[in-house]
Amino acid sequence: MTRARLAAAAVPLLTCLATLGTLTAWTATGNAGTPARISATDGRILIPAGHDATAAFFTLRNTGTADDVLTGVTGPPGHRTMLSRDVEVGRNAHSMAMVEGATVPARATLTMSPTTLDVMVAPPPRLAPGDRLTFTLHFRDSPPLTVEARAVRPGQ
Repeated sequence: MTRARLAAAAVPLLTCLATLGTLTAWTATGNAGTPARISATDGRILIPAGHDATAAFFTLRNTGTADDVLTGVTGPPGHRTMLSRDVEVGRNAHSMAMVEGATVPARATLTMSPTTLDVMVAPPPRLAPGDRLTFTLHFRDSPPLTVEARAVRPGQ
């Protein structure tokens, strides 16, 4: 009777050990996933043509295996910054709409541009080509990221 009980107890114990070993190996090889790892490059801010606002753009790369969300941007003191998106409102007519966030997909790149997602800056700062402004990007899960944007003329 003791041998039968020992054999009955060995099956779940061996199954548990095999499962634990497999999960440990899977995690050790990096297959369990990684948090979002976000970097920013190609920061640009348009030299304003008017007095209302201008826009800044960045390329955000996420090398992690989890999505994250860009939730806001802090800009230079004295200037409001808001995430905005270009929205088609009619035939060849576009408008700007504020957005609360933008997903930075896992293992992918989010490229901001005048015709997609941008950072609206109002009032526009006085800028000359090559000037640099500092922005802080805020995310749902990742720590804030401080980046620079270089002033460029529209179309550059």
